[in-house]
Amino acid sequence: MSPTAPVEIEVVVKRASVTLHEVAAAAGVSIATVSRALNGKDRVSSRTAEHVAEVAERLGYRVNLIGRGLRAGTGATIGVVVPVISNPFYGELIHRLEDHLQRRGFDLVIADSHGDVERESDRLRMLVERRVEGVFVVPSDAELSFDAVADTARRVPLVQLDRHVLDLPADFIGVDNDEGIELAVAHVVSRGAERVVLVSGNDVTSVGRERRAAFEATVRTRALPQEVNVFGEYLLEFGESAVRTLLARGPLPDAIVAGDDLVAAGVIAALKRAGTRVPEDVQVTGFDGTMLADVCEPRLTTVVQPFDDLAREATEALVRRMDDPDSPYVLRRLAPSLRVAESTSPAP
Repeated sequence: MSPTAPVEIEVVVKRASVTLHEVAAAAGVSIATVSRALNGKDRVSSRTAEHVAEVAERLGYRVNLIGRGLRAGTGATIGVVVPVISNPFYGELIHRLEDHLQRRGFDLVIADSHGDVERESDRLRMLVERRVEGVFVVPSDAELSFDAVADTARRVPLVQLDRHVLDLPADFIGVDNDEGIELAVAHVVSRGAERVVLVSGNDVTSVGRERRAAFEATVRTRALPQEVNVFGEYLLEFGESAVRTLLARGPLPDAIVAGDDLVAAGVIAALKRAGTRVPEDVQVTGFDGTMLADVCEPRLTTVVQPFDDLAREATEALVRRMDDPDSPYVLRRLAPSLRVAESTSPAP
């Protein structure tokens, strides 16, 4: 074997890691301009296209064939990692993200971490190795996801969406959980509830922590009785098991505020099997505003997340980070709304 072979291999490996962002920085143009120039799009002068091509060739950039294979004629590829893609909340969020990314000429690659920190780390590493130009991530753990998310943010532009890792300087777009929980509690209290219990995700995620803290603060502010809340995972099965836990304790509360629509659907199903009427005996609210709210029987009163606004803000934050890596971090919490349906008692 030639003694120069190892050197040649090393050079190829280094060149394969060049990103669209690095080409843009070296060429002195935006990510969007590089994407259009390398993909033969209009609105780029021949002089700019030649300049970008020369810089890309010098750096060893290779056009991302993954993105082109997914949708011929579009630009760079963006990755998104979610914890449970089967949850309707993430399905709706991904749908809106794809809409906004397509308008900017980006393709979307989706990865599911299954709520597992190791899988999440593998998925993030895979996306970086495939040279995506940016990443959206919904961290599976508020603390244990730190290393993988921080490492990814050092390598490509990254935006945390819905959830965030504690103490990590990075862009974040999510909903105002404090306001959402306050809306739900205020609503059931206005319908006559005195004893209110939270059935929600545990403290593993930032969302679980925030909704728990918001509920406890709201209960104190309204001088409601301190109940023993039930915490687990954001799953249909958890909602069902939480009702069994509450039934074993004694008299059910007047209202159950669920941490998301999946949990609420499980709560309603278990209450009905136990012969408990909703909302006559127990009011139930959800959180997210997914299609589950409409297929529940009775239809679910739920805190609605502004899906389209979340996707638009997240896309803008990622593009801003791609164009200017040194720009200030964006930390946005968007206001939710309450959609009232038959799972809560009608007003007196």
